[in-house]
Amino acid sequence: MSTWNTRGLRGSTLEDMINRTNEKYREKGLALIQKVPTPITPIKIDKEHRHITLAYFDQKSTVDYIGAVQGIPICFDAKECNVKTFPLHNVHEHQVAFMQDFERQGGKAFLIIHYTSEQKFYYLHVRQLLGFWNRARDGGRKSFRMEELDPSYFFDASNGFLVPYLEPLSRDLESEVDIPG
Repeated sequence: MSTWNTRGLRGSTLEDMINRTNEKYREKGLALIQKVPTPITPIKIDKEHRHITLAYFDQKSTVDYIGAVQGIPICFDAKECNVKTFPLHNVHEHQVAFMQDFERQGGKAFLIIHYTSEQKFYYLHVRQLLGFWNRARDGGRKSFRMEELDPSYFFDASNGFLVPYLEPLSRDLESEVDIPG
């Protein structure tokens, strides 16, 4: 069982930015994406302030977000990284398995990585993640560097969207069409 405390809120700024983006996508009729709640069991409660101060996660979470974009099912997890090297231990095996299963069902699965030191976002499709994952499993690096990533999948806030991930998702969908089967 995992324990929750304030350390678990490290990614809350990124999640807030994604939540705002998702709301704007919904308002414009572009996508319907929801944050997946993680069930917890409270252990300590500050009754005076009505706050949970310690809790256990009831089960392993899958991904942070799930929904549909113009009829295409998507799921993704949001990660923050404050250096140019992303440690693979930030992604759990059960998350990778869920994303693979999601893709087998016809959906699109990816990570959104916010490189905070660079103020850049990256769209990492599960295919690319699996390349790094398998390299680590086979005894290689247990991380990947920004330089190893496809530059065309980096993106910034634009057109009033804080995390406009539909742009790289669209590029990913187009590249699939171009690949001979």
